[in-house]
Amino acid sequence: MSNTALIEHYSVDVYRQWEGDWELIRGMPVAMAPSPGIAHQHTSGRLFAQFDRALANCSQCTVLYEIDVEFAADTVIRPDVIIICFNPEGDRIVRAPTLIAEVVSPSTVRRDEQTKFQLYRDEGVSYYLLLYPQLAKMKVYRLIDGDYRKVGDFHRETCPIELPHCTIELDCGQLWPHRPTDAN
Repeated sequence: MSNTALIEHYSVDVYRQWEGDWELIRGMPVAMAPSPGIAHQHTSGRLFAQFDRALANCSQCTVLYEIDVEFAADTVIRPDVIIICFNPEGDRIVRAPTLIAEVVSPSTVRRDEQTKFQLYRDEGVSYYLLLYPQLAKMKVYRLIDGDYRKVGDFHRETCPIELPHCTIELDCGQLWPHRPTDAN
C-alpha cells in the first residue's frame, strides 16, 4: 500500500463541520491550540486598532480580525489580521486579501515562515507581515512579479503600507507589549 493512500484529504465543506479551532492547508488539518498567549493577543489587537484607525476614511478597504479565508476547496486559513480592498461576496472571504498579518509564536514559527509564506505568495496576497512580539520585530514582505520581496525589518520605526486605494503609516513602536523599566 502506498503512503499516499494513508493520508486523508479534507475539504472546506468538511472543515465547516469540525468543532474547535482548526485551519485546513491543502487538505491537511492543522490544530490551532492552545489559544494565543497574552503577548500575541496584545500585538494583534494593537495592529488591528492601528489599521482600523488608519482605514476609517477609506471606503474601499476593511480590516478584519481572525476570520476564515477560503483560498480553495481544500484550504482555509484564519490569519490574525487581514485587510481586504474589495467588497466580499457574502459573509465569507473567498479570495486573497490585500494584506495578511500573522503574529508568530514559537509553536507556529515554521508554519508562518514557510507554509503560509508560500501559500500567501501563491494566492497573490500583496503584503505579508510577520510579527514577533518577543523580539519587538516585524518582517514585511511585498508581492512583486509573483514573488515576495522583503521590504524590511521594523522595530520601532514607521512602516508605509501602500494599498490600492490608500497608504497606511504603521507605527511599529506602538505594536509591542510594554515592559516595565527598571527604576533606579
